[in-house]
Amino acid sequence: MAEKISLSKKDRLSVAWRSTFLQGSWNYERMQNGGWCFAMIPAIKKLYKNKEDQVAALKRHLEFFNTHPYVASPVIGVTLALEEEKANGAPVEDSAIQGVKVGMMGPLAGVGDPVFWYTARPILGALGASLAMGGSILGPIIFFVVWNIMRWAFMWYTQEFGYKVGTKITEDLSGGLLQKVTKGASILGMFVLGALIERWVSINFTPVVSSVKLSKGAYIDWNSLPNGAAGIKTALAQQAAGLSLTPEKVTTLQDNLNSLIPGFVPLLLTLLCMWLLKKNVSPIIIIIALFIVGIAGHVVGLL
Repeated sequence: MAEKISLSKKDRLSVAWRSTFLQGSWNYERMQNGGWCFAMIPAIKKLYKNKEDQVAALKRHLEFFNTHPYVASPVIGVTLALEEEKANGAPVEDSAIQGVKVGMMGPLAGVGDPVFWYTARPILGALGASLAMGGSILGPIIFFVVWNIMRWAFMWYTQEFGYKVGTKITEDLSGGLLQKVTKGASILGMFVLGALIERWVSINFTPVVSSVKLSKGAYIDWNSLPNGAAGIKTALAQQAAGLSLTPEKVTTLQDNLNSLIPGFVPLLLTLLCMWLLKKNVSPIIIIIALFIVGIAGHVVGLL
């Protein structure tokens, strides 16, 4: 009896590393098939010593495949387990391997977007951007390092999970766990995006509501300031003490809105865009409309 061929941890690690380039040869005919086949090469070379068998395996993995690039890892793990069984003489048909891939890639694709694109990445991006806007070099470094550690750890662990569980993983996908994870990730993602609206969406209504002349001593008297750096220092100190920069206090419509409900108008605009997207309005049309409204609002003095 021939000795059983098994994929070592080094082989599986090589497959995982190659899977990071899953979309390296993305095409409109079979989507990620080129990247998938490239990732499987180390395992195919280890499992099949005959050149004809290797060619057949490569052709088998050039079929259509498309899912979120990170959640492809558990599918890769299951496929490795099936290929290992087939190489050791188990009656595993080519159609069964492709069927498992197709059956898993759909449900998992619905998990990848809300978890990674709508939750994890915006959170890390907002953290990095906040630090960067404060002048800290740690902003981009933290985003790059933490994001790559997180995605690589997820890809490696889920690939190993898929490899060890094998075909049984499809039983988990048919239950309610996947739907719960997707729903929870979607809720968290919407919460994070909602919290970012006030910071990243800005609308400024410029019409003047009132203009009140301030009494002497309530504003900075620029003519009485000393020259040079001393004058700048004095002006900054007076502003910090609460003195106005101008002899008149001008209140705009935006000032009143901010005093009532800060960020309310940006929230309404965001909800309007979401409603339009739900009505299948093209994002390009929404973007162009926002440009037109913004320009027209500035011309008439509203924005």
